[in-house]
Amino acid sequence: MDSSGDFSAVPILADARQDAGCDDTTMLDRCRAKPQVHCRGNWVVDLVLGCE
Repeated sequence: MDSSGDFSAVPILADARQDAGCDDTTMLDRCRAKPQVHCRGNWVVDLVLGCE
């Protein structure tokens, strides 16, 4: 996502995390926000990837 600039899969990440048992509404809501708010360094994507 960071290299391509295509963040269209971020809402899918929310669905996958919720299916896996995540109930953190802040994280899920952030991933489901309007596409225009997603950008490089998305904290949820970084968290999943283990970036610091």
